[in-house]
Amino acid sequence: MRLIASDIDGTILGHDGRISPRTVAAFRDAADAGIDIVFVTGRPPRWLDPIREQIGHTGTVICSNGAVTYSLEREAVTASHLLAWETVTEVRKLIMELAPEPYFALESLAGIHVEPGFFAKDRPPSLQDLVPAALAPAMADGGIIKLLAVLHSGTADGFLELVRPHVGGLIAVTHSAPEVALLEMGPLGVNKAVTLAEYASSKGIDAADVVAFGDMPNDIEMLGWAGAGYAMASGHPDALAAAPLQAPSFDDDGVAQVIESRLAALHLA
Repeated sequence: MRLIASDIDGTILGHDGRISPRTVAAFRDAADAGIDIVFVTGRPPRWLDPIREQIGHTGTVICSNGAVTYSLEREAVTASHLLAWETVTEVRKLIMELAPEPYFALESLAGIHVEPGFFAKDRPPSLQDLVPAALAPAMADGGIIKLLAVLHSGTADGFLELVRPHVGGLIAVTHSAPEVALLEMGPLGVNKAVTLAEYASSKGIDAADVVAFGDMPNDIEMLGWAGAGYAMASGHPDALAAAPLQAPSFDDDGVAQVIESRLAALHLA
């Protein structure tokens, strides 16, 4: 084990916005043992405070399902894969023909843009001051890293099943939303595994020496690529089916349990 790659939401971070003390301690012990740590998330760079503040991570975070590599030490984007505006408009048109009343948002390196109707009721506290507006080409100037589409009914699994066969040749489409029909779409051929492999290679680390954790469909490729890919027992059925290994549930500090066990095995070796 030379590198630990962990998803954030539902894997180590709860709905209350907290990471358990046991999990924080496990990551600290791994770092003290000389193990590289990278967090791999669907979150954009602007939304990394839990990792920064609770774990004290100052290294790399792979954001937006692999579209962005971000350095917390430098507070800067170090690499990115971008979506073309033409792709956004084509995919948006197709989804509007497939689904009843979809609403869209764009995540760019400059921030987030949402069209009217995207938020059904409550919006995240960090976006209270955001003014919805029609999506426009000028929003691509900051570099588009993710297209979001939401339905205010149904499930994310059903929405994905409806859309993927029609747009999968144009854009990478997945979801990480257990309770809302929200799709996350990024540059074709880019996912968490692709960018994690690039990061590991830059450090001279083989996939066999990577331990990865995740819980949702957007983690599937990463869990399959890593030498030891653990789906959380509390995770999505598709992630559990695809991962070679299973960690205890989030509520049982599953990530911490696996890290503790693997560190103990290293000390005994």
